[in-house]
Amino acid sequence: MNNKTALITGSSRGIGRAMVKLFAKSGYNVLINYNKSEKEASELYNELKSEGCFVTLYKADVSNVHEVNSMIKFCIGEFGKIDVLINNAGMSKDKLFTDITNEDWHEMINVNLNSVFYTTQMALKYMIPEHSGKIINISSIWGMVGGSYEVHYSTSKAAVIGMTKALAKELGPSNIQVNCIAPGIIQTDMINNVSDEILEILKDETPLMRLGTPEDIANCALFLASDNSNFITGQVISPNGGFVIT
Repeated sequence: MNNKTALITGSSRGIGRAMVKLFAKSGYNVLINYNKSEKEASELYNELKSEGCFVTLYKADVSNVHEVNSMIKFCIGEFGKIDVLINNAGMSKDKLFTDITNEDWHEMINVNLNSVFYTTQMALKYMIPEHSGKIINISSIWGMVGGSYEVHYSTSKAAVIGMTKALAKELGPSNIQVNCIAPGIIQTDMINNVSDEILEILKDETPLMRLGTPEDIANCALFLASDNSNFITGQVISPNGGFVIT
């Protein structure tokens, strides 16, 4: 099996699901990671297996370092290597800053930031000896410009951007590219509680006059994973329809 291997965290739904489909259908071996969404993950796995794709399934809470280490070892056992790591798992919660509890804060940091540290550090044990690898971290426009009522979320996503830039400098000599995707408003479960009125306002404030799709982000990730991006590292690419222009 000579296909490249991609491990995509939080990949049973939304953006992660779109990335799994695109990578698998583009010839990658793909590890589908889920934690709570077993039904969705199993359906995705069965769909792609029936189409002849090389995919495997692994349940792991990526905010738990022991489960992460087991998942990485499982991936190596299944496919022999990890060429691409996409740190996509994450959570979002709207809350006034003064109402954020210690538990809220630590949960957000554990899921959105610590998970990136755990998976990346373990994956690098296999990437560095190969002198090759692609790491793609999923942040958010709110990590770039901040979002009110989402201070803990914005903080965690800003930290992912900082980690991306620093790690790109450190891993450059090892020929490992580290980049970040900071999506805009994307049509996933994360915006299910947003009213239609607000969504229309967000569309009107977006120069391209629409919200993003999970496929928009998956296409960006596939480019960053490909050899076409070999001279790109430490960058934040933000598919947001022009909602944020810096």
